[in-house]
Amino acid sequence: MSVLTLAVSLPSLKPPPCLDPHVENCKKASTLHLAVFYGALYTLAIGTGGTKPNISTIGAEQFDDFDPKEKKYKLSFFNWWMFSIFFGTLFANTVLVYIQDNVGWALGYGLPTLGLLLSVLIFLAGTPFYRHKVPSGSPFTRMAEVIVAALRKGSVTLPIDPKELHELNLEEYEKKGKFRIDSTPTLRFLNKAAVKTGSTSPWMLCSVTQVEETKQMLRMIPILVATFVPSTMVAQINTLFVKQGTTLDRSLGSFKIPPASLAAFVTLSMLVSIVLYDRFFVKIMRRVTKNPRGITLLQRMGIGMVLHILIMVVASLTERYRLHLAKQHGVVESGGQVPITIFVILPQFVLMGTADAFLEVAKIEFFYDQAPESMKSLGTSFSMTTLGMGNFISSFLLSTISHITKKHGHKGWILNNLNASHLDYYYAFFTVLNILNIIFFLFMTKMYVYKAEISDSIEVLTEELRETTYKASNEGDSRNRPTNN
Repeated sequence: MSVLTLAVSLPSLKPPPCLDPHVENCKKASTLHLAVFYGALYTLAIGTGGTKPNISTIGAEQFDDFDPKEKKYKLSFFNWWMFSIFFGTLFANTVLVYIQDNVGWALGYGLPTLGLLLSVLIFLAGTPFYRHKVPSGSPFTRMAEVIVAALRKGSVTLPIDPKELHELNLEEYEKKGKFRIDSTPTLRFLNKAAVKTGSTSPWMLCSVTQVEETKQMLRMIPILVATFVPSTMVAQINTLFVKQGTTLDRSLGSFKIPPASLAAFVTLSMLVSIVLYDRFFVKIMRRVTKNPRGITLLQRMGIGMVLHILIMVVASLTERYRLHLAKQHGVVESGGQVPITIFVILPQFVLMGTADAFLEVAKIEFFYDQAPESMKSLGTSFSMTTLGMGNFISSFLLSTISHITKKHGHKGWILNNLNASHLDYYYAFFTVLNILNIIFFLFMTKMYVYKAEISDSIEVLTEELRETTYKASNEGDSRNRPTNN
């Protein structure tokens, strides 16, 4: 961030100012300018890869799973963690966007740089007070050992009794602060990695716990794949949704609304939805389902996916209306402004925020919760991976569909001139894609087996809910029972 701030501040690290309306006449950025700028961006990406999966993991690990009271707080942690993240996003999409557009990029990048410095200082100050887990080695190596050992012993017959498989003594796990996991019948082929054949090499013999940890990570992959399409929808917020906004009337009195600032409504909607979800929805659903979470994490993700279908239906119909007005006012070929307020596309931004409150929060909590105790950061990184994949898939679909629809003399669905395009067809295609994806997701969830809890805290909380509901029911009956005079 410091290099990025310098790249937009120092004259030697950026091209000279150019007021010529024809951009091609301006002096282009030199190799040095590009190297510094993109070097800063890629360094930022590497840094984000280190913080994103770990910052939420270390936060969740401050709660003791064996204490029912702390476990109850932990069930709300990811709601409020995402709330804080998106509160920062709201600041970026409003205040920072305004500063960058109206004051300058130097201050626009300088402020978040100072914010990051302050964050590092706060983090370091709190470090002595955090609960720390002992590092347990690379999860990739341990998973690779299981897969290689199972393949090398592919012809070996599995024993009928799982107790004959290789496992370490309970004391070994207690010394390392880990938990032993019993053998399960799912993905049975991997159990061959724990069959004793004489060799003690880690690439030939793995413990049952190591095998089960690998299974837990592999079982999440189909769910991971099912989240790629929703992440592709999220990528539309700062691309096509914003480009739609540039074609509409952005006036609000004397103020011109920057199209990119509409993303703030996604954030606002998500902030409001998270509060409503945690404070009201969960409490209502707890009474119905007797589940301390209200609904399961996969059910919460499913609701978010249904909302994504609704978003694309709304976006397609809104775009069809916009194109109708463009044709009516003769601005199709010119690509001029369509005489309708930019707020006509606001519903798709608001709905996206609501969908995020269900899907994005559940996604990060699911991958954290279902990962083995020694692979929590890797599990959390799954949820970050889906966002990256969503952006890649979005770019691929945009270029591919744009190319295909231009064949055989057709104009194409996606052109630089949106008034002559057919984004309504493109959004309809996304609707179909989301429907197919949720069918795949439902099929995968039917087969998914949740991992066993390491403590009985959830059972304690569930029992407390049942007792509370029972008492409330009895009190209601006693009030309604007629009294004898």
